[in-house]
This record gives sequence, C-alpha cells and structure tokens, in this order.
Amino acid sequence: MDTGRWTEPVTYETATLGQYRTIASTAEAARILLEDWPLSSGKNLRRAKTACIAVLAGQQDPETARAAFLKAAQEADIFVRP
Repeated sequence: MDTGRWTEPVTYETATLGQYRTIASTAEAARILLEDWPLSSGKNLRRAKTACIAVLAGQQDPETARAAFLKAAQEADIFVRP
C-alpha cells in the first residue's frame, strides 16, 4: 500500500503540552485523525479524513491530505511548527 508520502513533514504539538510529533505521510495522518485527535467532529476533521482515504485509494495527490490535515489542526487549535 502506498502511504502517500508528503514532500514536507508536519510537526505538531501533541495533547501533552510541550511534546511534539512529526509525521510525513498520509497513512500516519489518517491514523492520528482516527485514533489520537482531540476533537471527535468538525468540518475540517471530516474533510481531512475524506482526503486521507482518497489519497490512500490512489484517487488524490498526497499534498491534498497534508493541506487538509493542517486545516484540521487549525480547527482543533493544535500548534503546528512552521
């Protein structure tokens, strides 16, 4: 299975203040959105999950999932390192 590697990784702050995690693929993002996300609903969360599924099915470019993940992080008020 293609993991949908991103051209640039995303580093974000986890639920533990001051602890960061870096992800570099759609597969990693999908797992986080499904298992470790602080919100259970939201427009951008739903879009990010849909984008991840489409990328993993080979229907969209991995950068689409990356952009959607960043919007979901903003919606959840998660700090993303520049």
